[in-house]
Amino acid sequence: MSSLGFSGAGLVMLEATGVEARGRISHRCLGLYSDANEKALAHVMQIARQSAGPTKFGIQLAHAGRKASTHLPWSERSGPLGPGEDPWITVAPSALPFDNGWHTPEALDEAGMRTAIDAFVAATKRAARIGFDVVEIHGAHGYLVHEFLTPLANKRTDSYGGSLENRMRFPLAIARAMREALPPGIALGARITGSDWVEGGWTVDDAAVFAGELKKLGCVYVCVSSGGAVPKASVPLGPGYQVPLAATVRERAKLPVWAVGMISGFHQAEQIVAGGKADMVALARGFLDDPRWGWHAADHLGAQAFCPPQYRRARPPLWAPQPHG
Repeated sequence: MSSLGFSGAGLVMLEATGVEARGRISHRCLGLYSDANEKALAHVMQIARQSAGPTKFGIQLAHAGRKASTHLPWSERSGPLGPGEDPWITVAPSALPFDNGWHTPEALDEAGMRTAIDAFVAATKRAARIGFDVVEIHGAHGYLVHEFLTPLANKRTDSYGGSLENRMRFPLAIARAMREALPPGIALGARITGSDWVEGGWTVDDAAVFAGELKKLGCVYVCVSSGGAVPKASVPLGPGYQVPLAATVRERAKLPVWAVGMISGFHQAEQIVAGGKADMVALARGFLDDPRWGWHAADHLGAQAFCPPQYRRARPPLWAPQPHG
């Protein structure tokens, strides 16, 4: 975190962070649902801020829903935890497993939904106490909020299922409660899905409506991702493949958007923003591969990025690698 804090990024967003233990994806996922969680993360952030300069910090609050209780993403095994691997009961809008062989989740009742909302609120308050500048609700990638939104996972027949208005009811209740729990100086945003890439699933038209409703509740941006609701989807992978979704949501909902997904080049990112397709660009793999991506982008594009004084001697034009040979 401390390294990314002075990477030249305008905002460093922490990974999906579970708002309750059963909302974690795996046993090793970051959580913010206890005093111990809060104390540990506050210590990490104190260190990260020491040399961060103007960089802001945000945290993405999430609940994995029916995609919880799984093996570590980088482990040799994939999919849900089995007997003897300390699995836990998962929850969802409907009692439908994510895929064959996955845990069948419990369908949330009114009390269960209230518990989930309270968990998001409690984590939001913890994030505010720690001093995050941005709190983001994770409403994408097939996790709990997205599960309520998409008709592929939400088969309810009550007031939380069926029509788009009904399917948005629980996600919007979470967003409303989070905004009310945040002090005015902390921004609320959301990562949303632009498409399920499956016939009969969530569409970019739905996403634009949802983004507009989030705006009314005080969300100041949405980050438009896609996919993840079901294991088999026709995702058109390629550089910037989700940018058109972001552009559509931006135009229709009239609020700032982040573009994300297979964006790695300096000029590629610049063209997305300069072309009016998005207001910001989110990168993960780019910064993991090159923690100084922001510095290098500024150098290539003729801009300036914050750099700690002790690092300045290692940057052009004071020093530059010479061609070999």
